[in-house]
Amino acid sequence: MAGASCHSNDSLQLPPSLCCNTYSVCYLSESAQWCRVAAGVGEERSEAVSYSNSDCLMGSRLCNQLFHASYVSGAFGTEWSVKYNQQEICALKGSTVFMSGTLTHPGGLRVTEVFWVIDPALNLSWPDMSKNPDFSGRVEYLGDEQKLVSLKLRDVMKKDEHEYCVRIKTDQEMQKYLQRPGVRLTVTELCVEAPEEVTEGETADLTCKTTCSLTDPTFIWYKNGRPLTTKTIKNNQLHLQTVSSEDAGSYSCAVGGSQHLRSTAHSLRVRYPPKSVSVSISPSGEIVEGSSVTLTCSSDGNPPVKMYTWFKGSTPVGEGKTYSIPNIRSEDSGEYTCQSRNDLGERRSTDLQINVLYPPKSVSVSISPSGEIVEGSSVTLTCSSDGNPPVKMYTWFKGSTPVGEGKTYSIPNIRSEHSGEYTCQSWNDHGQRRSTAIHLNVLYPPKRVSVSISPSGEIVEGSSVTLTCSSDANPPEKNNTWFKGSTPVGEGKTYSIPNIRSEDSGEYTCQSRNDLGDRRSTALQINVLYPPKSVSVSISPSGEIVEGSSVTLTCSSDGNPPEKNNTWFKGSTPVGEGKTYSIPNIRSEDSGEYTCQSQNDLGDRRSTALQINVLCKLLVVV
Repeated sequence: MAGASCHSNDSLQLPPSLCCNTYSVCYLSESAQWCRVAAGVGEERSEAVSYSNSDCLMGSRLCNQLFHASYVSGAFGTEWSVKYNQQEICALKGSTVFMSGTLTHPGGLRVTEVFWVIDPALNLSWPDMSKNPDFSGRVEYLGDEQKLVSLKLRDVMKKDEHEYCVRIKTDQEMQKYLQRPGVRLTVTELCVEAPEEVTEGETADLTCKTTCSLTDPTFIWYKNGRPLTTKTIKNNQLHLQTVSSEDAGSYSCAVGGSQHLRSTAHSLRVRYPPKSVSVSISPSGEIVEGSSVTLTCSSDGNPPVKMYTWFKGSTPVGEGKTYSIPNIRSEDSGEYTCQSRNDLGERRSTDLQINVLYPPKSVSVSISPSGEIVEGSSVTLTCSSDGNPPVKMYTWFKGSTPVGEGKTYSIPNIRSEHSGEYTCQSWNDHGQRRSTAIHLNVLYPPKRVSVSISPSGEIVEGSSVTLTCSSDANPPEKNNTWFKGSTPVGEGKTYSIPNIRSEDSGEYTCQSRNDLGDRRSTALQINVLYPPKSVSVSISPSGEIVEGSSVTLTCSSDGNPPEKNNTWFKGSTPVGEGKTYSIPNIRSEDSGEYTCQSQNDLGDRRSTALQINVLCKLLVVV
């Protein structure tokens, strides 16, 4: 038998063996007139319920009586039964549960009411659960009531864990039925069981756990609210092979068909050494010498970074999350890295290039070829400077005068006048600076050789004069040679003539010499002035002087300047003027001593006497 109905017939006394051997538990109604069957006849299950033995015995007797009367009479033919599709259901909290069964009842009866009750063993009044406030709005009965009986329970909760049984009423008051055991509902929540923290490189297993066994579940895993895969998996474990820092996050699980009923999220922390180490600079943009900059090290590590070390190239320069450089200099340019360290290891950032901009500095001039610079050769000056950005313009100066543009300044066929101090001025976008001076010293043989005389003015015989040789030479002249005409007459920068004589008159030159050559000056004419000297008288014609003839006396003298006048004397008596003195038709009385006195601006001098002896002319009388 699948079930039993109960009748109110207290007078009927039947053997108790039928009830106790075929029913697991019997219960008395409150009026002791009805018997409610708690288990189907022939079921092998049993359910222990806390009732006294006397209650059970009394109920058993009554059940036997009523059942036997019905059974023997065969009043309704077909047996009562409800065959539940499932007798144990594990459901997720918040899900919708369906319970159903197939109803069989004796013929001749019309089912008038089908409803579900909860825990009939605990509440003997067997009320319709849909009228229970705890199930308000969540219960829906389905089926056709004659053969199919179904319950739809929405949004199940933990407190919905009960035994659910079908209660059937018919058009005959005495024909009612309750099928036990019913459907046992267990409500569970999903829970992620996993380690709180793992170290990068290890493996980790996350388990989606329930307190009961769901029916053929498929599992879906979520990380940070997003599905990890589009596929569902039968296994309730998520295996993370070789965990990385990217695996850290909030994990939850759900069951296919109930994705909205996810587990509480479980936070998985991953321990890993520093990674994504980077350096930023503030302020950004161009870095100008004299400004201040701060480097900041950023990294991702768990546990957090304990120590930061700063490097310029391979040299440690500081500690701490930031590294500041106040009043930055050009020498601070370079590649900077930050090394982050925690308990699990260390990592260095990629290089950050600091490029300090500054006006030109260390401006200098070099010369090519190096060594002595000889007049006539070619030289090139090159300007070198340290500037960032590189120098845009070079200006060359000789002294304070601009002489050229460009990184180099060339002087072909260099002359002595190119000697001097040269500087280069370098310019870029941040300023300018001039080099220290380089002295260009052009070597050349003597030039512009000249002679000067002291004292200046007229040179009078008997005085003293000094000639001085001047020349322009680099290196300076080593010696000077003096010439009168082509004859060497002395050495040295000066040439002195004390008590100068007329014979010292002439052309004097100085020849200067250095290691590169020699040059002679133009001639200096020395003109020695002196009073007349060597005054002499000559007579023409020469020979005997006969009375009546004519003679001419000529006065000769050496004087500088030349004589201005000549005075003729016979004895001491002046007898004439001029260079010559003529005596036409000479007479005997003209005989005597004649002298000439020459005179110039410096004096006069008389010649020695010339004796004129006039011979008498003989007269022969025939």
